[in-house]
Amino acid sequence: MPSTATLLTFAALSLGLALTPGPNMLYLVSRSLAQGTGAGMVSLAGCQTGSLAIMLCAAAGITAALFAVPYAWDVLRLGGAAYLAWLAWQSVRPGGQPLFAPRPMPREGAARLFSVGFATAALNPKVALFYMAVLPPFLNPELGNVFLQSAVLGAVQIAVATGFDALLVWGAAGTARFLGTRPFWMALQRWVLGAALGLLALKLATQSRD
Repeated sequence: MPSTATLLTFAALSLGLALTPGPNMLYLVSRSLAQGTGAGMVSLAGCQTGSLAIMLCAAAGITAALFAVPYAWDVLRLGGAAYLAWLAWQSVRPGGQPLFAPRPMPREGAARLFSVGFATAALNPKVALFYMAVLPPFLNPELGNVFLQSAVLGAVQIAVATGFDALLVWGAAGTARFLGTRPFWMALQRWVLGAALGLLALKLATQSRD
């Protein structure tokens, strides 16, 4: 089993992942604003189930096998970078909608909310890259079953992400009201988010496999 220090360090890195804007965050905020906290929590359950699926695949070596296929890693990396760049443009383009702006979206049932949340997380390259790049250095074969170590660390990441995203869902409406009455902060939020997404896209596009 990983040591307490290892678990705390990995939890801190997991919090950094949760704070980074991505598809999960955008979907949860959009659903919470359009349909309320309950819908946001159902979407959150779907997202974290998708993350659990990726974690189990990584722990079993399936994700590692995918990355061993020629060009598979580059396709995932460049595809993720392109998606992040598109999100950055959507944030800063003239007339673009900021993250916490209310969005007219059709109401959807729990099954649909859960399934879209699952797909959003399961197809999120940020999560897969996190497990492939960050998880391996924390594994120590001398401490026992590597699969179990991976699962424990993955559970820590999912717990941290769930806690942060739950706060995000609960606070989405209040944050939207705050920003809605302060145009300067609304505009600043758009550009900060766009810059963060753009930098992430650039970093992902230029990241080497080694």
